[in-house]
Amino acid sequence: MGEATRDESTAIAQRLAAVAELFVRRSGELAEREWWCVDSCAAVAAEVSAVQHISHARAVSQVQFACALRHRLPALAAVFATGVIDFRVVSTIVSRTENVAEELMPQLDEAIARRCVKWMKLSEPKLRDRVDQWVARFDPVGVRVPPKVKDNRYVDVGPTSPGMAGIGASVRAADAAAFDQRLDAVAATVCAHDPRTHQQRRADATGAMGRGEATLACQCGAEDCPAAGEHTASGAVVIHVLAEQATVDGSGDQPGYLPGFGILPAESVRELVATATLRPLAIPSADPESGYRPSAGLAEFLRWRDLTCRWPGCDAPVARCDIDHSVPHPAGPTHASGLKHYCRTHRVHKRLRSLLRA
Repeated sequence: MGEATRDESTAIAQRLAAVAELFVRRSGELAEREWWCVDSCAAVAAEVSAVQHISHARAVSQVQFACALRHRLPALAAVFATGVIDFRVVSTIVSRTENVAEELMPQLDEAIARRCVKWMKLSEPKLRDRVDQWVARFDPVGVRVPPKVKDNRYVDVGPTSPGMAGIGASVRAADAAAFDQRLDAVAATVCAHDPRTHQQRRADATGAMGRGEATLACQCGAEDCPAAGEHTASGAVVIHVLAEQATVDGSGDQPGYLPGFGILPAESVRELVATATLRPLAIPSADPESGYRPSAGLAEFLRWRDLTCRWPGCDAPVARCDIDHSVPHPAGPTHASGLKHYCRTHRVHKRLRSLLRA
């Protein structure tokens, strides 16, 4: 399986390299005939679509992708050709580096090429965030949000089918995080016997929020429903953002991190600072703690260090995880180097594997 996986990646890399080479060759030939036919990309895509038996639109995308690898990320392309990374990793890197200035790409390309092999086990959100972090190191303005994207914020509400409507939006990440929390909070105000699913209650919560209500009417039908008649005041939601002190005070432009939404540009962090409560994150002591359970300070550090379950490919947030000793206590120290978050599923899986090995 491992050999087949590497062969597959190598084959894709070779195909894309051939597409880029064809584009380079045809560009020279077509330059003398620029008024005779369509542009170079479309002309090459016509050949690519024919030989690969794919649509012209797919061929155009493939030509553009292949040229991005050849001209903007040649070091990454060389790693890809060895088969040690797959198309998923490569396509994420290509798409997340589109905004980087041309003069900065060679250094970024070399830096990513040296590290991307270790990113194979990352899930999609973690891979995206890792690439964004490296983009922020080399691009002077960090992970840029194109002005048009930011300016074109919207919320669309319209009918879909009789009695139903659709809601679509593009909003600031911090606003989305607050809205997401508010939906969960309102959806949780019914009793345990409410017949609706969690997603259905979230959908119904939008109506309650639109009417200015802080709770949902429970649909369990019981006369003694504990949620009946309760009307709680609408409280403030809390979102947490991790950022460097330099970003907060304006002396640096490293992006912050909004759990569940990824990288938060420095300018967005500073917008939040105006109304946020700031709390420094303490770095734990170099000495291990004596007990089995980590102290409150160490636990908080671990939450912000891990953000999600540390099992490869798992994105379960730390709120649904437990702190686990890599080496069972007391042989394993209660120290940041020996602790990590595992969700319940993977913590049980780890114990089962340990029992099987024993």
